[in-house]
Amino acid sequence: MTKAIMIQGAGSNVGKSMLVAGIARACVARGLKVAPFKPQNMSNNAAVTVDGGEIGRAQALQARACGLDPVVDMNPVLLKPETDTGAQVIVQGQRFATMKARDYGRAKADLLPRVLDSFRRLGEGRDLVLVEGAGSPAEINLRAGDIANMGFAEAANLPVVLVGDIDRGGVIAQLVGTHAVLPEQDRNRIKAFLVNKFRGDPTLFTEGAAEIGTRTGWADLGTLPWFADAWRLPAEDVMDIATRPGGAFRIAVPRLNRIANFDDLDPLVNEPDVTVDIVEPGRALPGDADLVLIPGSKSTIADLADFRAQGWDVDLAAHIRRGGHVLGICGGYQMLGQKIVDQDGIEGPPGEVTGLGHLQITTRLEPRKTLALTKARHITSGEPVTGYEIHLGRSSGPDTARAWLTVDDQPEGAASPDGRVQGCYLHGLFSADGFRRAFLSGLGAQVAGTGFETRIETTLDALAQHIETHLDLDRFLSLAE
Repeated sequence: MTKAIMIQGAGSNVGKSMLVAGIARACVARGLKVAPFKPQNMSNNAAVTVDGGEIGRAQALQARACGLDPVVDMNPVLLKPETDTGAQVIVQGQRFATMKARDYGRAKADLLPRVLDSFRRLGEGRDLVLVEGAGSPAEINLRAGDIANMGFAEAANLPVVLVGDIDRGGVIAQLVGTHAVLPEQDRNRIKAFLVNKFRGDPTLFTEGAAEIGTRTGWADLGTLPWFADAWRLPAEDVMDIATRPGGAFRIAVPRLNRIANFDDLDPLVNEPDVTVDIVEPGRALPGDADLVLIPGSKSTIADLADFRAQGWDVDLAAHIRRGGHVLGICGGYQMLGQKIVDQDGIEGPPGEVTGLGHLQITTRLEPRKTLALTKARHITSGEPVTGYEIHLGRSSGPDTARAWLTVDDQPEGAASPDGRVQGCYLHGLFSADGFRRAFLSGLGAQVAGTGFETRIETTLDALAQHIETHLDLDRFLSLAE
């Protein structure tokens, strides 16, 4: 029978997603058939699955670590924030509803049977399912109806390993404090703990780990040192996006308020001759950027308004006047047009808004979401591209006659008459080494443009070895039930 174990965190961003990916790859190397599972995720960085839905991108990376194609059962509930108080709810890969946080709090218990169905299907034919929690079980105010942490662990009768993050400080308080606030039935589900992200000699924390074990009664699985190459793996959380100095060619990326599907940046960050500059709100777009890349957005109209409020529209116009290049992907593509029409009120009150006006296109938002894994070709270089589409709306207008990609022999994207402003709906296109080299070289960059996918595999293997070295994996696996 399939065994399973759940990894929960003593806080957010303690490294659960990467731990699951690394443990999964280590288990696969041992000959086990493993699958990742996260009952509920909150992220606007989604992946399109082979069965036609969407899940959190972290689960797609974990699937890759397992040698599997991503499927919707790996993340049956995905919350995609649209405002500070509401989110689009994706259930088993498809849009279910848009809900305020309070309404979702009442509805999530009704989703538990579907979550359990996905969990059971996913386990068929596997040796092990690695389950990832969300946030922290110490948020006991959210315990009623919970499907993300202890509520799911109870429903599926799973043992739990609790992870603390020593890099942010106070890890003893994180772990012992979680033990203190949990009700007894939840506390008893936790069988062991581990400490993540230690910088320096982990033996220096031996006494600290012993103190945690004494105060909680949980087994100590080890202290994991900081994994320096973590940045080479696709980022899950917007908080993980940061400027990474590289070479002379500079790409400026405005951090939109509802930035989505920012995995487009990962291959660019990995180029040693490229600097990806994440422009935070309150800062002007840099005048010396070679390329301004406007990424995807979960709320295009709201992010367009914020773009203007930051003064980035003025900066962008100046960049174009200086002869700079611009690329908009998905929501960023829509923003670059003449107007966005939302007659159905998908993103707010029905109506239309004026775009940035750098592409002669009009976008009409539609209720039906496009979800597709897509193969394309770069017209200029002939290089193949594999990516995905995940968007609401269609764009049309004169500049689409200068499409720079083809999908199934049909034109995709648009370009200004001088070719300096371009846009398309295809995410993931920079993962293709040949295209990335051709595109950036065409803008004057000196790039190698090789080995992105290979580098991910090498990094996953290194992460697995890191975990084998520093984590008591045998003991971890013995806890699975």
